[in-house]
Amino acid sequence: MIKLIVNADDFGYSRGVNHGIIDAYKYGIVNSTTMFVNMPGTEHAVELAKNNPGLRVGIHLTLTCGDAISPNVPSLTNDDGQFILTRDVQKDLKLEEIDKEWEAQIEHFLRLGLEPTHFDSHHHMHNHPELLPIVKRLSKKYDMPVRNVFYSEKVPGVKLLTDVFYGDFIRENVTEAYFSTLHERIGDVSNVEVMCHPGYIDQELINGSSYCEKRTEELEILINTRLSEPFVLV
Repeated sequence: MIKLIVNADDFGYSRGVNHGIIDAYKYGIVNSTTMFVNMPGTEHAVELAKNNPGLRVGIHLTLTCGDAISPNVPSLTNDDGQFILTRDVQKDLKLEEIDKEWEAQIEHFLRLGLEPTHFDSHHHMHNHPELLPIVKRLSKKYDMPVRNVFYSEKVPGVKLLTDVFYGDFIRENVTEAYFSTLHERIGDVSNVEVMCHPGYIDQELINGSSYCEKRTEELEILINTRLSEPFVLV
């Protein structure tokens, strides 16, 4: 038996994304989500999360989307406090500011009244080797599992969420066959996470994201998929 986490990223991005994630949970196979704390839909996401207590909610740390929580992290933001980074980590970054900002995002999440199950990061930023010491410190301080984007079953100092992570249910791989053939790719492991991005298209998403139409396709598949052995949703 393989324990499966189907995690919907970007909770809190917008009301359309939030509603899509909740529908994928209520009527489909999504059983986990990770939430931005700094986006226009965050407050709405918190309300939905509290109304759906069976949905696991973790923290979607970011350095590349929205406004910083910390007031003084100039290497990460412009004069308006908006993140200026891309998914490629520049070498002149001040790691102490990233540490400060990510801890501020976790603390903000805790103040919202939710109990985080784990954390991951937008654009998998926590996978960068330069940031691993920060990930280790935060994982230990908050006793929180981390999405396993390290392609390893063990990372010293980091509590990993699963043995294996699949982040390829996206773009051209959004097909009805994805979940029916998933077992063929998995070796001798006991728990797996699959990332997804369901959502309904709204103006906020159109204005800010290049990944729009596929979210509705993902949602349709996630709602209509029926899992069978060896998988069990946890």
